[in-house]
Amino acid sequence: MIVNKRLKEVGRLVDNNSSFLDIGCDHAFLDIYLAQDKTRNFKKIVASDNKEGPLTQAKNNINQHKLSKKIELRLGSGLDIYTDDIDTVVISGMGGRNMIGIFKAHPECLKTIDTLILSPNNYQIDVKEYLTKVGYYIEDEVLVKDSKFLYQIIKFKKGKKKYSKRELFFGPVLLAKKDDNFIYYYKRELKSREIILELLPKGFSFRKVKLKKEMKLIKNELNIQM
Repeated sequence: MIVNKRLKEVGRLVDNNSSFLDIGCDHAFLDIYLAQDKTRNFKKIVASDNKEGPLTQAKNNINQHKLSKKIELRLGSGLDIYTDDIDTVVISGMGGRNMIGIFKAHPECLKTIDTLILSPNNYQIDVKEYLTKVGYYIEDEVLVKDSKFLYQIIKFKKGKKKYSKRELFFGPVLLAKKDDNFIYYYKRELKSREIILELLPKGFSFRKVKLKKEMKLIKNELNIQM
């Protein structure tokens, strides 16, 4: 199974010998890709989706690759289908606030989930703030450029660490790397905020103040003249 760069990097972050649940698996490309990798070993692979159509397609793909004994399929929303023999949860390509909603709906599940590998499409800061408050720390972060898009992937582990506002905004691991993708990503984030600020109508004073603070933070980090 050939997967895009984003899914390949998500897969790399899944620990060997783990039991993982892929929420919103779509066509199960990630699960098939990992199940086919002979250098990797997993105790359990569960692919789930809340829609029958994608899950049916996932089943067809899994059967086509003769992996029905290695990948279990579950129909359901978020952590509704979670069982405590799973230690790792993967969610990719979903909005950050939707991810937070999934965890808030089943806080009891976070007691037994050791690892979360998330690639939110937006509100990454909210995701980091929420999960570091409820007992996870950031073990790894990656920025992946795939075609014209740049994706953020965050690996959380059970445990506690204190982070500054700067670390949560940029990501503690990304700050340590500060590679070309980091510069490109946050220049783009700066431009996005500048556009939003220009388009906001009168009022929205709180939103405008927040945007200006974030723009100043990015400019300081990238050494851009104010």
